[in-house]
Amino acid sequence: MNRVAGKVVLITGAARGQGRSHAVHLADEGADIIAFDLCEDIASNEYPLATEADLAETGRLVEKAGRRVVTAKVDVRDRAALQRELDAAVATLGRLDVVVANAGIAPLGNDVPVEGFVDAFDVDFVGVINTIHSALPHLDAGASIIATGSVAGLVPQTGLNGQQALQGPGGDGYGLAKKMLWTYINSLALTLGPKSIRVNAIHPTNCNTDMLQSPPMFRTFRPDLENPTAEDAKVTFPFMQAMPTPWVEPEDISHAVVFLSSDESRFVTGQQLRVDAGAGLKLGV
Repeated sequence: MNRVAGKVVLITGAARGQGRSHAVHLADEGADIIAFDLCEDIASNEYPLATEADLAETGRLVEKAGRRVVTAKVDVRDRAALQRELDAAVATLGRLDVVVANAGIAPLGNDVPVEGFVDAFDVDFVGVINTIHSALPHLDAGASIIATGSVAGLVPQTGLNGQQALQGPGGDGYGLAKKMLWTYINSLALTLGPKSIRVNAIHPTNCNTDMLQSPPMFRTFRPDLENPTAEDAKVTFPFMQAMPTPWVEPEDISHAVVFLSSDESRFVTGQQLRVDAGAGLKLGV
């Protein structure tokens, strides 16, 4: 307990999945939370995204842990709105110590229009940039910046066994965003190192969230079936990992987020931390 006591943490994509898990775990460890989420669907993205009710539930869970929370409906693609809402939240909570740029989508499928490339790249890379750059004026020495990457986004588009791993324009945009994130994090860590602000990325393997448990992802893992179910996909999900598991849980990522948010990681920067059950080793990344 109290590993991040007194800190204020911004989390994007906080309404459900990894983002909500991070918010709750950080609140349990003493942090106050700024929770942002789009709370709308994106047309090119087949599976439904989080809702305002989801974001309100995240806020309730943070308050249940005894911490303060500011929630706002924010599109990370809109730098001006993001800056405005973040400035207001910092004014309310008094400071900003940690940024968790977590918002992301995966509009997979060969039937996705070219807009899927734009949407995936804009949310998964431009959104990360907007979040971090909007936060920089509020960060002082000892602050921590954490971005959510993906092991799947770091493999060649040819994927495993000659199959296209990330299908369609949205898959291309997702893969490009995650590949560029790697370089961006390294460069920003060097830039902010003299200010004692650390910058790291966490790259999960399959994570048990709505993004994974969705028809486009089922088809990605079972291209041999026309309409694969969750049970069909669960047969092949373990192939990604060296360890015998189909996925990791959001809390597995949250444990790494808490560590990188805490002063325990005060000299950890420029790291590409894979929480992946050995998937990176198996994929050769």
